[in-house]
Amino acid sequence: MTTLTRADWEQRAQQLKIEGRAFINGEYTAAVSGATFECLSPVDGRLLAQIASCDEADANRAVENARATFASGVWSRLAPAKRKATMIRFAGLLKQNVEELALLETLDMGKPISDSLNIDVPGAAQALSWNGEAIDKIYDEVAATPHDQLGLVTREPVGVVAAIVPWNFPLLMACWKLGPALATGNSVVLKPSEKSPLTAIRIAQLAIEAGIPAGVLNVLPGYGHTVGKALALHMDVDTLVFTGSTKIAKQLMIYAGESNMKRVWLEAGGKSPNIVFADAPDLNAAAESAASAIAFNQGEVCTAGSRLLVERSIKDKFLPLVLEALKAWKPGNPLDPATTVGALVDTQQMNTVLSYIDAGHSDGAKLLVGGKRILEETGGTYVEPTIFDGVTNAMKIAQEEIFGPVLSVITFDSTEEAINIANDTPYGLAAGVWTADISKAHLTAKALRAGSVWVNQYDGGDMTAPFGGFKQSGNGRDKSLHALDKYTELKATWIKL
Repeated sequence: MTTLTRADWEQRAQQLKIEGRAFINGEYTAAVSGATFECLSPVDGRLLAQIASCDEADANRAVENARATFASGVWSRLAPAKRKATMIRFAGLLKQNVEELALLETLDMGKPISDSLNIDVPGAAQALSWNGEAIDKIYDEVAATPHDQLGLVTREPVGVVAAIVPWNFPLLMACWKLGPALATGNSVVLKPSEKSPLTAIRIAQLAIEAGIPAGVLNVLPGYGHTVGKALALHMDVDTLVFTGSTKIAKQLMIYAGESNMKRVWLEAGGKSPNIVFADAPDLNAAAESAASAIAFNQGEVCTAGSRLLVERSIKDKFLPLVLEALKAWKPGNPLDPATTVGALVDTQQMNTVLSYIDAGHSDGAKLLVGGKRILEETGGTYVEPTIFDGVTNAMKIAQEEIFGPVLSVITFDSTEEAINIANDTPYGLAAGVWTADISKAHLTAKALRAGSVWVNQYDGGDMTAPFGGFKQSGNGRDKSLHALDKYTELKATWIKL
């Protein structure tokens, strides 16, 4: 465990050499147009680097190289055990460079350095190694056939995968895609968000060092409406995987239909309910979890527990516990290891969050705590964790994904009412249930239209559990062996003996 102080991290930040170019066919390269954009840190507004602004020409070049590499078989036909060994080396290089990657992540996105160091980078490395470990332990099938027939069911890599990943967990979300996509033998073109591209650009070189052949992993920084759109419309991209907003997810489905009917797998938004029943086994634990569920990662989490549903009989007892627990989540400089809440990713997102706080006031919700921008003198983008009481599920702050530390408290009187409120949004990504009644826990979990339901905790699970949503939270699953389905095609081979 590192013992670096804020001063140490600040010094390293000043000395850090940041790569901002695209990575195509094993080499860093400027965008074909030569265009760049500024990468500003939300920590204090400092200029971090000029980043290559890729567009259609770069997408064409990267996809062409990815296709040629895939067709060559240098990776796609490599023995699974050898791909496994390379993936594990790749994961090991992330761990060896954990401090550099954590610093890049924090400077770029604004999250606390302790989270980058202890959660994001280790989680990314695990996603690579876990999928690598799995790939030589998955067997194909032999169909039940007559004695003079042989039916084989085999999985093959889909080919060229375009992965468009978000800015809130830049490295982790990239590796949730790269792990299964690379392990199954595909070539990948990765487009990180223009808001946080630095770690994706950096790990491209680490992939080469690990032994992944040039052309297998390409990284194209740039904007969604330019290079992102070009990848989504590209006739030689076989599969498109995405994590981000529901609005963009819908647009990507249209692009897929307008082009080559590429497979599209989408992990989109959420407005997750965290339901606390009167018989919750530990109200203090539930309160601490409710606070962390909205304040962790500045609330910039697709599964954030942004709707706290509290049974009326315990509300007066429970809410003070939540307010007390929230005191531990105070925005501060992300390079301070003691900081628990960092900066929002940029000014645009900060203003979006503040506009939702204004909407809460306008709709008649009662502000209990927070609600303001703070630390403005730093040049960074910080907003206090905020709680509104007296929220109805029809209010804007209860229906729309805010992607910031804004919690809506909603009261209910019965299990049926809680379930109805919980399901009454366009989303279905995650939910929490707090009860000591095992039957109520199971029946409520079954009734919730959500891809993940956590009982007497919030945000449980690991790489063995699938992650994804119902309804407009998307389709397909990240993590677990189920994720491999997105990156492979089933082939039936029927042989007359």
